Amino acid sequence: MNKLACNIAGIDSINPFWLASAPPTDKYINVVRAFEAGWGGVVWKTLGIDPPVINMSSRYGVHHDRSRNVIGINNIELITDRPLETNLREIEQIRKEWPDRVIIGSMMAPLDENTWKELAIKIANSGVHGIELNLGCPHGMCERGMGSAIGQVPELVEQTTRWVKEVVDIPVFTKLTPNITDILVAAEAAKRGGADAVSLINTVNSIATVDLDLMAPTPTVDGKGTHGGYCGSAVKPIALHMVGEIARNPETRNLQISAIGGIETWRDAAEFIALGASGVQVCTAAMLYGFRIVDDMIAGLENFLDEKGYASLSAFQGKAIPNVVNWNELNINFDTKAFINKDSCIECGRCHIACEDTSHQAITMQQNASGGRDFVVVDDECVGCNLCKHVCPVPECIEMRPVDNGLPVLTWPEHPKNPLRVDIVSPENTLAETGENHE
Repeated sequence: MNKLACNIAGIDSINPFWLASAPPTDKYINVVRAFEAGWGGVVWKTLGIDPPVINMSSRYGVHHDRSRNVIGINNIELITDRPLETNLREIEQIRKEWPDRVIIGSMMAPLDENTWKELAIKIANSGVHGIELNLGCPHGMCERGMGSAIGQVPELVEQTTRWVKEVVDIPVFTKLTPNITDILVAAEAAKRGGADAVSLINTVNSIATVDLDLMAPTPTVDGKGTHGGYCGSAVKPIALHMVGEIARNPETRNLQISAIGGIETWRDAAEFIALGASGVQVCTAAMLYGFRIVDDMIAGLENFLDEKGYASLSAFQGKAIPNVVNWNELNINFDTKAFINKDSCIECGRCHIACEDTSHQAITMQQNASGGRDFVVVDDECVGCNLCKHVCPVPECIEMRPVDNGLPVLTWPEHPKNPLRVDIVSPENTLAETGENHE
């Protein structure tokens, strides 16, 4: 039994790992190599009407961490610059050669009903399993009234989705832009237009770095630069939030989700699936490490299922959604304190510095008998902010331990200090709820 087999918007896939629409899916040879490596599907690089676009020379700006690991790529490449018929012919050929793999055709067109419909029909006739509407590209194409110029306007999201749904009988994925105030507005519009699923997130509008010699954004093109689409592990938190919002929203909770954004490992994929995604799309990680990264993703996700006793992906899909709540639904009376394991502490002092300089002065530094340093948590000052745990370079050295303070669950709408609280409480109840002592 293949535990990783899944169904995304009515499309069966041997695993949840698809390559996103991007340079890795631009031509026959790339896609064949991806399928040979084990990817379950690809979203073909976005197709447009002829004549093809012209791409720039110098296309990527990169955001590194201090160890020169790439945490984000700023991309100014446009949609495919190859003729439409060439792409469609290659899609047809691969569909015949790899019948068990998924190919989704990504598309983009000017805001004209006939153009959208004619292009969608041509792509559907190539044998793709579904069509993804690229309504999120934040550079180049949006200046021409396409991409995010459509994706940021709910009425246009609904309209273009409906146009395509009217002329094809295969699943339609509406790809959403993160460059919007509220992702739910666009997701609800896509649903109204008849979308079978939404794909998100597309890239985040950005300038990655500035070349201080050329005094221009990177990548530079003949001494000048522009904003582009930001992708990579750095955007994962944004993507998780937006996927979670769609999955828990009453109006969109039954909308299928193909999740995109910073997925590099099996754990990343599992997190998106736990937040309701049916499958995931990967781009930057493949560009950085090659197509074989899917081996680790597949093996890791299979091991996770075995360890947790899940028979399939659906067994934990959406399992985290009930625990995603608004801030005012959290328990204010919950208390946790930091605990430092002296046996694993390397005495670097980062926890003390972070807490002393920028937080709550809750970690003291003391000289010990052997000439080393002991770091001790002052429980009365510790508010359980977790900063010390996150800056500590030693895994599990600092543990956050819940404290049983005997107080009941209390949310902000119920809190006596909330000026908008409706019900009136007695002073006795106030003390009991907050745990405060004014003696």
